Amino acid sequence: GKKSRAGLTHDPSLSHLLLSWFQCSQEHRTAFNRYPLPAKIATLPLCKNGDCFVCLGWKNWWIRGILTLAMISVFFLIIYLGSFMLMLLVLSIQVKCYHEIITIGYRVYHSYDLPWFRSLSWYFLLCVNYFFYGETVADYFATFVQRREQLQFLIRYHRFISFALYLTGFCMFVLSLVKKHYRLQFYMFAWTHVTLLITVTQSHLVIQNLFEGMIWFLVPISSVICNDITAYIFGFFFGRTPLIKLSPKKTWEGFIGGFFSTVVFGFIFSYFLAQHQYFVCPVEYNSETNRFVTECEPSELFQMKKYSVPPLLQAALGWETVNMYPFQMHSIALSTFASLIGPFGGFFASGFKRAFKIKDFADTIPGHGGIMDRFDCQYLMATFVHVYITSFIRGPNPSKLLKQLLILQPEQQLSVYKTLKSHLVEKGILQPSLRG
Repeated sequence: GKKSRAGLTHDPSLSHLLLSWFQCSQEHRTAFNRYPLPAKIATLPLCKNGDCFVCLGWKNWWIRGILTLAMISVFFLIIYLGSFMLMLLVLSIQVKCYHEIITIGYRVYHSYDLPWFRSLSWYFLLCVNYFFYGETVADYFATFVQRREQLQFLIRYHRFISFALYLTGFCMFVLSLVKKHYRLQFYMFAWTHVTLLITVTQSHLVIQNLFEGMIWFLVPISSVICNDITAYIFGFFFGRTPLIKLSPKKTWEGFIGGFFSTVVFGFIFSYFLAQHQYFVCPVEYNSETNRFVTECEPSELFQMKKYSVPPLLQAALGWETVNMYPFQMHSIALSTFASLIGPFGGFFASGFKRAFKIKDFADTIPGHGGIMDRFDCQYLMATFVHVYITSFIRGPNPSKLLKQLLILQPEQQLSVYKTLKSHLVEKGILQPSLRG
């Protein structure tokens, strides 16, 4: 047979696919990934009687591309449906990721026959979700809760109830211990709790980011998606230099190309989102209409300002000043993290899969693997965004403070009023004549 520039051997006398991608040696697969586009193209056309040899690398490229576009389309549809649907999406992804990781534990440790353990794993998931979502309800739905006595009881004693539920599961685990399975059962107990930390805690932070404004949800998530797509494209067409042993298909060319593409994308995408109240206003619950609303006077972050162009760039751009939204500067930080640090979430997942000798977390999405394979970087990004907001963006929230004041007893509200009034008089904001 003849040898292509990638080193793969083909017999042109055959009209059907001779070598599948998984039948090729690891050496051939690595060689194919490292060669530039012309060498990859050289492996494609071997035609006879209208039948063509098509490398499975390109077939996988098309599958991934089509399904990526489909997922992005569904994602935009859910954005159109509103904040509540986005929260349901986050919850659904969280449950599926939890299921994929827990299933690996079952399979690797052969723990299907352990007493109660499958039930306990899902029970702990319900307990932790009850705790986190209860905290969210207490923070953002105070006026709604105030009107319903049953909910007032649940919110007032929420943490005690959450602890009691968890303690019940803990005791059930202890009672389920079997002498010959002690070590295995404790392995799976730890596995369950680490999985809860990775999935539930991070998804809670995603929802917290969403309440700050949909833009804090969309820009980080879209930046990770953009980096994933562009790094794959740059690596596929130009990749030659391996980036990290944990993930042999990742290349420096893809990593660098993904970084610059993501920063540009985040900057432009932020510009369009910052123009609409729907994306920049904090998500709040309107108790009168029983709906989530995104109406407000945009903060300074989302008001156009004039900036001076650095002298070094003035000659190249021909501009002395430029008009932009302050949030666009923050988008650079978000995009930089998404493209430089975010991939390490993927590398961590790759190391995890290699440790247990699996290719993907699941086969939910053809060409992509499981849901966890698509969201391994998103969880790390969610934590960064939450920390970034609390450190550099979030200030006192008058609306949230007012909701908390309305929950107080009348005598407590009066005490707060007198203290605030006295403070304003001392500051000179209120006239002394208004005392009493």
